[in-house]
Amino acid sequence: MERRKTRQINCGKIRMGNDYDIKVQSMLNVPSTDVEGSVRQSVALEKAGCDIIRLAIPNEDAVKLIPAIKKEVSVPLVADIHFDYRLALASAEAGIDKIRINPGNIGDDDRVKQVADECRKRNIPIRIGVNSGSLEKHILAKYGRPTPQALCDSALYHASLLEKFDFGDIVLSMKSSNVEFMTQAYELAARQCDYPLHLGVTEAGTERMGIIKSSVGIGSLLLRGIGDTIRVSLTDDPVKEVYAAKDILKSLGLNKDGIRFISCPTCGRTRIDLISIAKQAEELLRDCRKNITVAIMGCIVNGPGEAREADIGIAGGDGNGLIFKKGEIIRKVPEDALLSELLKEIEKM
Repeated sequence: MERRKTRQINCGKIRMGNDYDIKVQSMLNVPSTDVEGSVRQSVALEKAGCDIIRLAIPNEDAVKLIPAIKKEVSVPLVADIHFDYRLALASAEAGIDKIRINPGNIGDDDRVKQVADECRKRNIPIRIGVNSGSLEKHILAKYGRPTPQALCDSALYHASLLEKFDFGDIVLSMKSSNVEFMTQAYELAARQCDYPLHLGVTEAGTERMGIIKSSVGIGSLLLRGIGDTIRVSLTDDPVKEVYAAKDILKSLGLNKDGIRFISCPTCGRTRIDLISIAKQAEELLRDCRKNITVAIMGCIVNGPGEAREADIGIAGGDGNGLIFKKGEIIRKVPEDALLSELLKEIEKM
């Protein structure tokens, strides 16, 4: 698919924009006072494949998280800041790679200029993030209520406050818990600016519904070439956000780092415990970075035939099954050895 053309932006060691892979972001959810817990969770996120980690900086004491985390992980860090411009300046000095702040919420032009100047000097981009609950009074007065256009106008308004001081390393996000609102707001922004866009459905919910809403909202935009970084927001362990985001990218062919699974839903022909085997395979291979497609199929009808394009796969029989590669049967094995034999074959690939 053809990506929307954007300006290219540095964020620590990575590059963002349409010339680069779509980046996965998540956010720490342990208290900012827990330095050890924040470091531990950051390490887990990096191991899971997170490209950018955001952390809340609610006060000056939280700034010490930045050097502590940077000692243990190599991925870029984003300081999430509200209202207090001094925290942005302190975070920049502490080595932050990116700042999330809305310039319209930090005071007069002098404060905005200080943040813009400091970030320009240190090559730190700024993400502007708006949502339905953060709209300015003058924008609400214009539209009467939160609307997709209101979200877009708010993001561009905040960007204009930075542009006034010749600052353009900006990323925009216009999140909503309403999937339709969110997609429409991003579509409007995609037509009105060339800033990279960070996609997400905010307050999406717990794991099940949160992944569904995020997949619909984020996925529909990515299919149209809109989006440069993404976050799946879940009321859960943020590591699950990373796995879900990577799975969305894999499903669209936008991330080839890791295994792509295909498996049949089973039917009356199935004679092995395929559901259990598929779940175990997915869990055991979750962190495998091999760029291959693995098929877990219930019977010979849906095995080497329908899944012939898979690099490696299994198909169930009556208490046994087949191992196949690219549609060609390798050998027949007992049911209790199917998973272990599949893992051995993947190990050799």
